[in-house]
Amino acid sequence: MPIVLGGRPWTDGPVLDASRRALELGVRPGMPLGAAHRLAPEALFLDPDPAADAAAMKAALDRLAGFSPGVVAEEDVARPGFGRVEVQLDGLERLWGPEPLMVSRIGEALAGILPGPPLAGIGGTRFAAAVASTRASPAGSGVGSGSASGSASGAVALQVVEPGADAAFLAPLPAALLSRDPEVRARLDRFGLRVIGQVAELPRSAVVARFGPEGERLHARARGEETDPFRPRRATERLVLALPIDPPVTDVEGLRFVLHRLAAAFGDQLEARGAATARARLTLELDRSFSAGDVPPSVVIDQPLPEPTSEGLAIERLLIARLEATPPRAPVARIELELRDVAPAAGTQLSLFTPQTGRTGRLGWQLARLGLRFGGDRVGWMELEDTEAALAEARWTWRRVPSLVDCAPDPGHAAASGAAHAPGRTLGPAHAPGPGRRAASTGPHGPGP
Repeated sequence: MPIVLGGRPWTDGPVLDASRRALELGVRPGMPLGAAHRLAPEALFLDPDPAADAAAMKAALDRLAGFSPGVVAEEDVARPGFGRVEVQLDGLERLWGPEPLMVSRIGEALAGILPGPPLAGIGGTRFAAAVASTRASPAGSGVGSGSASGSASGAVALQVVEPGADAAFLAPLPAALLSRDPEVRARLDRFGLRVIGQVAELPRSAVVARFGPEGERLHARARGEETDPFRPRRATERLVLALPIDPPVTDVEGLRFVLHRLAAAFGDQLEARGAATARARLTLELDRSFSAGDVPPSVVIDQPLPEPTSEGLAIERLLIARLEATPPRAPVARIELELRDVAPAAGTQLSLFTPQTGRTGRLGWQLARLGLRFGGDRVGWMELEDTEAALAEARWTWRRVPSLVDCAPDPGHAAASGAAHAPGRTLGPAHAPGPGRRAASTGPHGPGP
């Protein structure tokens, strides 16, 4: 059955993605849903679920990190490239076997995360791999012609471009694949450049003269040369430390002493690694032996930080402010501190003639602590907008402290995970550029520029 993602046919919105069967009927991403329904009235129209799609993508990327250190993907659901993943395959044969077998194993690992098998392509450049994935044959379809061989690998539809054969594989394909820009595609058609091979045969200077700087990119792609550097995704880390408390403590001052030890240890570790954290999560396990009423077994405080930091004392102060605002209802028997979104710290270049440039970050921490103590709706700051406005009240805007997540009981650290239901948002191995061979995958609507 054809599947279209974007909403119901009577809703006002574009098609976000579509299954291969729907694409064969003429449905294209970006067209109105009503037009898609006229082309494929028997299709199943699904409402988008960005949160579930993002959760599925994150889970898939974490799983792919176990196969290769080089993984690239668009993680923003709203971007056109969402759903395409590139995996670097260079030098991994001794670990996972030949490339088709490696793709099969990756497909098996993603089977419980994705709504269906991915389309995969292997090539010497990122563009060739993305195009190959759109030409991937279903399982058992046999071998393609020429120097580009197609093969089936488990449940994954795979198209393999042999090393050094990128230009020959791309030559007979439509030249419109070289760019997503409608104007560039129209100009290619006006110049009679119908297939990629015709673009590759032209001198580079001639293509640049007609298309400007974009012409150099088009010509390089047509000749099987790499145009986009491969920058692997750097996964965020998380650090966890926990300490038992015997006997359990009931007052915040006792918790401050234990929390200080944990935060100081994390601060030293972050500073030594040149890293910073953007979120802290404090878990308190309660002793309910002599507690009356309905007391949860644990309390979790999820605290976003005003800016990434490596200072343990700053993290400790914010968490203590949360505890003072909402003390635990029973003695605390164990305390666990987890730092999330740990990444390399980014330095700040201060202006030579503006010594107070760094005050903005410190102000954010002060406002966060004041907001925790007195309420975020009572604390804020004024931001100048138009100093030339006629009315004084129009010259500035009142900015409130961002709302903070309240303390919430956590009965069992239950984790919710979403599964992407978008039929065309497939991911799997495919190939990338450069001197090595990488893998990249794309949805069935075509590769990105």
